[in-house]
Amino acid sequence: MGTDTSDNISVVIPAYNAAGTIGRALDSVIAQTHPAREILVVDDGSTDRTAQVVSEYGGRVEYLYQDNAGPGAARNAGIRAAHGEWIAFLDADDEWLPHRLALQAELLQRHPDLAWVTGRHERCRCESSPSASRLSPYAGTGEVADFFGLLRHNAWGCTDTLLIRRGMLEKAGLFGGERFTEDLDMWVRLACLDPRIGVCREPLAVYHVCTPESLIKRHAVRDAETLIRFFTRTMDFAERHGRTAAYRPAASHLLRGWTRAMLFHGHGHEARRVIARFGDLLPVCYRVGLYTLTICPRCTGRLLRLLARALRPFRSPA
Repeated sequence: MGTDTSDNISVVIPAYNAAGTIGRALDSVIAQTHPAREILVVDDGSTDRTAQVVSEYGGRVEYLYQDNAGPGAARNAGIRAAHGEWIAFLDADDEWLPHRLALQAELLQRHPDLAWVTGRHERCRCESSPSASRLSPYAGTGEVADFFGLLRHNAWGCTDTLLIRRGMLEKAGLFGGERFTEDLDMWVRLACLDPRIGVCREPLAVYHVCTPESLIKRHAVRDAETLIRFFTRTMDFAERHGRTAAYRPAASHLLRGWTRAMLFHGHGHEARRVIARFGDLLPVCYRVGLYTLTICPRCTGRLLRLLARALRPFRSPA
C-alpha cells in the first residue's frame, strides 16, 4: 500500500498489571479521528485484572498473553502478530490525543519517502497536580529532522509518539531483551539505518509520570552494567552502518544525562564505572568534574537533591 496509512496502522500496547490504566489507553486509541487497522494488547504476564478489562472491549481489541519477559519482548510479539505496514506504539499507562494518527498520516502523505515519524507530547503529573503538564520541546523549523539531532535536544518525542514502518523495525532486528533501555536501543538502531524522521509540532500523546510503571521507566537505569551494555551495542551498530560520527554527540548527551541521574540518586560508584568505560565520549573537563563528584556519592546526591528542590519554584510550567 506504499505510504498510504489508511487502514494500515497496527497499534501495539504492551501491558503489565495495567488494569487501572489500560482502559484509558484503549479509549484514546478507539477515539482517534484516523482509525487504526487493529489494536493489539500484549499482556506481559499480568497478575491483576488486565485481561478482564481488555475483554470488555470485545472484538475491537486483540488480546495476546505471554509469560513475563519485559516490554521489549511484548512489543516484539505485537509486531509479529500485526497485519499493518505501519506500527504505532502506546504504553498501557499513557494515552494518545485524538488527532495523533491523523496528523502523522497527513505528514506521511507530504513526505512519502519517510520510514518513521514522531511528534511532541505532554508530560502530565495529573495525580499530584492536575494543572502540571509540560510540553516536550521542539527542535528545528521543518517537518523532517535528523533523529540524532533531536535526541541531543531531548526533542525526539517518546515511545507513545512513534509511527514506524514494520519493515524497518524488522530490518533493525526488533527490540532487544534488555529491560529499561530496550526502546532507546531500538530508536538508535533505526536512526543508524535512516536518521531522517518526520516530526509533528502538535502534541500527540500524554505521558503520565505519576503511575508506578512510569516511575519504574524513569528511574530504573541506575546500574553500570545496563548502561555499559547499551553503549557497547549501540556504538558497535553505529560503526557497522557508518554512523559513528553522527551518533557520538547524541551518545555523549545520553551519557551525561544518565550519569547525572546516578549522581542525583547517590549511585556515584556506578556512574564512575560507566565513565571509566565510555569517558572518551565526554570532554576532558566534564569527565574530571564527574569523577570528582563520585568521590563522595551520598554527599553529592544530597547536595543535588537540595539544589533541585531550591530551583523548583523557578522552573517554567510549560
